[in-house]
Amino acid sequence: MTALWIALGVMALLLLLVAAGSFLLLAMGRMHLDLGWGRSLHELGPITLRIEAPRDMVFEMISAPYLGRAPEGADIDVIARDRSLVVAAHLTKVHFYEARTVEAVEFEPPARVVFRHLTGPVPQAVEEFVLDANREGTELRYSGEVGIDFFLLGRLAGRYWVRKQWEAAVREHLDDLKRRAEDKARHRKARNPA
Repeated sequence: MTALWIALGVMALLLLLVAAGSFLLLAMGRMHLDLGWGRSLHELGPITLRIEAPRDMVFEMISAPYLGRAPEGADIDVIARDRSLVVAAHLTKVHFYEARTVEAVEFEPPARVVFRHLTGPVPQAVEEFVLDANREGTELRYSGEVGIDFFLLGRLAGRYWVRKQWEAAVREHLDDLKRRAEDKARHRKARNPA
């Protein structure tokens, strides 16, 4: 009887390890699961950011890693490229691991960039960056939607974990973009005061 309990304990432990490993592989984007079972949709944003830099410059800085050469250390790998559409793999730091996503990126210069999720930690995601020129420079508006499967479990994960992590990563990237764009605009203005 003791051997049976030991065998059941070992099997339960193995099952738990497989479940935890599968969850980690899903979260890292190394395993893609798109079943459509009980999918819930979760709004991302809106996030609005005022950038004291010309709209063309901000758009160029967003699109450069995709349409030009990715800067050193960029976590972007362009897989396929056309003038207005790029397929790229992204690595994003989340806690103790990196999540890998593959996305189709559409460009409408100089006003809009749309990311459509192809593979990664979630089965569905669309993100949009809209750039409007104004007197102070550029107003950037971010919005999107992420879809997660598995009924109540997906709803809870989307609401309390995925959405928060996703928006935190976007905010970090947008803050970095704002800083770099405003620095570049100041340097350009200092060189050409007229």
